[in-house]
Amino acid sequence: MKPVIKVENLVKRYKSADRNAVDGISFSVDPGEFFAFLGPNGAGKTTTISILTTTLSKSSGRVEIAGFDLDQNANKVRSLVGVIFQKPSLDLNLTAEENVRLHAVLYGLYSFRPTFAMMPPGYKKRVSELAEVLGIEDEIFKPVKTFSGGMKRKMEIIRSLMHQPKVLFLDEPTEGLDPGSRRSLWEYLQKIRREQETTFFLSTHYLEEAELSDRVCIIKGGRVIALGTPLEIKKSITEEYLLVDAEDRHGLRKELEKSGLPFDEGQSFKVDIGRRSVQEIIQSIRTPLTLLKIHSPSLEDAYLEIVREET
Repeated sequence: MKPVIKVENLVKRYKSADRNAVDGISFSVDPGEFFAFLGPNGAGKTTTISILTTTLSKSSGRVEIAGFDLDQNANKVRSLVGVIFQKPSLDLNLTAEENVRLHAVLYGLYSFRPTFAMMPPGYKKRVSELAEVLGIEDEIFKPVKTFSGGMKRKMEIIRSLMHQPKVLFLDEPTEGLDPGSRRSLWEYLQKIRREQETTFFLSTHYLEEAELSDRVCIIKGGRVIALGTPLEIKKSITEEYLLVDAEDRHGLRKELEKSGLPFDEGQSFKVDIGRRSVQEIIQSIRTPLTLLKIHSPSLEDAYLEIVREET
């Protein structure tokens, strides 16, 4: 399968900078894949996304989007991608619908009409559908300057989806949204991905959103420091363990020592699971327990450990 995004030795150095903002990174993304791009502030995430979406020039390297070279076919690339930037880029003096209409006209989806009422039925249906999903049906004809930060974010999302892009770049897409709106948005985005086979390229500081991805790429200092599925990332760095305790701590300690299970004793007993099943370990303990917790590492645990190790 030919990658829909192919990045080879990408470098970006800003003028007067003493180091590269993006320092020779390479990766590829398959069609329909959900690819999460993570890293601490200043890692080069937004710079990379800006290059891939043709809004920033690269210093060197090669980039292909949907088989088109970024340098030779920038206009074609722009027609195939949608972008939700970290910072809103709306015209505050226009209404929400006027912002969407301008975007649709610039992308060549429809001929310009001076009013919403004069636009074709397909345009009206698409705007209404997206507005309903994000819960802003009543605000779609109001000036954007009256919107809150969360409302502006929803407007950017509607605008980016109008032309049904092949690749959707999501740079902190749910920033400023309340939990309910965030969940509603992701449900809709996943629906789009399933039905239209849209490729997602996500940058976020909400690590639970990245847990949904097919693969994760972690960068720091402009370089790739980890790449794999969320499960691979978690397994390579963090461990699964049990926390147990009992009133008869002496008896529990003796049982754990006899079983040969590695453990650390503190406020409770931290027992390494290793290759044994949780059920097997629990059944081997006869001492009545007052505490039993299973710790399964999250992507956030792994991410923080990887970034800390690279410091």
